[in-house]
This record gives sequence, C-alpha cells and structure tokens, in this order.
Amino acid sequence: MRPSRDEWALKLALLTAQRTTCRRRAVGCVLLNARGHVLATGYNGVAAGLPHCNHHDPYSETGFPHACSGANSPSGTNLDGCQAIHAEQNAMLQCKDVYSIHTCYVTTSPCMTCVKLLLNTSCERIVFVEEYPHSAARELWAGTGRAWEQLLVEI
Repeated sequence: MRPSRDEWALKLALLTAQRTTCRRRAVGCVLLNARGHVLATGYNGVAAGLPHCNHHDPYSETGFPHACSGANSPSGTNLDGCQAIHAEQNAMLQCKDVYSIHTCYVTTSPCMTCVKLLLNTSCERIVFVEEYPHSAARELWAGTGRAWEQLLVEI
C-alpha cells in the first residue's frame, strides 16, 4: 500500500534519525516544499569534526569517552550540557532557501528554540511522531495559526 506523503516523510525522518551522533536522543528532520519535494534533511549531533558523543569504546572507563555532560540527563533537562545541534537546525543549515519550506517533518516535536527558528521561515506545518515534554513551543506555534500535528508511524 502506498504511504501518504506525511507517512513517507516521517519515515524518512525516522531513517535520518539513525545517523545521530548524540548519545541522549536520536532525532531526524525532513523539510519539504509545498509540492512535497525534499529541500533538506538533518539529524541531531555534535558539530562537524568533533568526536561523536555516542561513539562506543569498550575499553573506555565509561564506554562513551566523548559523551558530553548532558548525555545522561533526562529529556528536557540540562539542555546547555548537551553539545548536539538539533535536527531541525541542521536541516535549516542545509536548506538553500528557508522561504521555500512548507512542512517540517520531525521525529520529536521541536523545542522552543527550533520553533522560533522555524517561525522565521515560510513553514506552515510541523508534523511529528513523538511530543517533546515542553508545551510552550507548541503554544507559541499554535498562536500563529500554523498547523502542529502528531502522526504515529513506524519504519
């Protein structure tokens, strides 16, 4: 059975999340234009050139010698301790024209910072699989009349 555009794009985001270099969470993002064409993809992780936080070394005392100070913190806490650049941010960095973005597909709903960045693009919809624990970002986005939609899919 042919998946809907939303299902396809979210599955692509889930697959993209598998490229994460973050130990804490794996997030993937896909940005589509109004015609449903992929503009950019992104996953969360440390800046290019830095050692991967999720690199496992069985000979290391902790097993993860490059893990940042936020690697083991509960979701939504110690955000400044995490060195990862968010999937949405990485996707926007790869996007040649942020004013062509129509829909942001992301595995976890965006945080407040990512929502603020997306508000400065032409993005009209955010579609996600898992709700992030902070509701302030959703409220800010909803206050603009733009769509905030949860859709459960599996790869």
